[in-house]
Amino acid sequence: MPEIYRIGKIIITIYHRGEHWYPHFHAKYGDHKASIAIETLEVLEGELPPVQLAKVKKWAKAHQNGLLERWKLAMDNKPIPKFE
Repeated sequence: MPEIYRIGKIIITIYHRGEHWYPHFHAKYGDHKASIAIETLEVLEGELPPVQLAKVKKWAKAHQNGLLERWKLAMDNKPIPKFE
C-alpha cells in the first residue's frame, strides 16, 4: 500500500487494485484506521480520533481531484505518486 502523504503522524495510503469497490483512501493514526470516500469524505469503515479525522477531511477536501486521479491509477495497477 503506497503511502501518498503524511499529516503529522497520520499516514494516508491508497491500495493497488484488490478491495477497491468505491473511490476511497485509507488513513492510519497509531492503532486507528479508517477508509474514507474521496467524493463525500464519509468514513466507510473504521475510525480515527475526532481531531485527526478533522485534519484528514480538511486535507482531503483540498486534494479531492488529486486523490481521485491517484485512485484511478491504483485501479489500473500503475504507480501512485506522492503528494508534495
